[in-house]
Amino acid sequence: MNDQHETYKVEVAGLTRELPLFEIAPGIRIAILNILGDTELAQAAAHDLALRIADRNPEVLVTAETKSIPLVHALSAQMDLPYVVLRKSYKPYMGKAIQAETLSITTGAPQTLFLDEKDQKLLTGRQVALIDDVISTGSTLQAMRLIMDKVGAKIVAQAAIFTEGDRAKWTDIISLGHLPVFTEPKKG
Repeated sequence: MNDQHETYKVEVAGLTRELPLFEIAPGIRIAILNILGDTELAQAAAHDLALRIADRNPEVLVTAETKSIPLVHALSAQMDLPYVVLRKSYKPYMGKAIQAETLSITTGAPQTLFLDEKDQKLLTGRQVALIDDVISTGSTLQAMRLIMDKVGAKIVAQAAIFTEGDRAKWTDIISLGHLPVFTEPKKG
């Protein structure tokens, strides 16, 4: 069994990484960025993103679990700001959570994001920066926006390590780079 995947080489925040390509639909592949455990990349990307969003004056950083947590944590330390993680499943200790639904490109299934009751006060009336590792379709970002609207937070920045797909779609996103979507020509 061959576990080797074709890769796509990227340079970001002064570092080089080989991202494995995975098929997400017939004939469509994406480069997968997984910063979990890659402390060097999370810290370097956080440094560069902090420089780009500081002038927006966010008071709180917000992300969705899971892969972007190391990035938002490093960014929080870099900027000396609190952060909130929107969860993908509800737990009883979350109390009266606020929720919004999205469609994940990596799983192809609907997913719901939840804002813990304890974090609602931290966000209400505050300026927030939405942070993600990769923004592909924008569905997770949309769910984050819906929750921020419900809690009365003002979005002052939206940032990611990479955007993906149609570059023209992401002009309002602060990013360190862009990933293409790899499509294979139809046979026949």
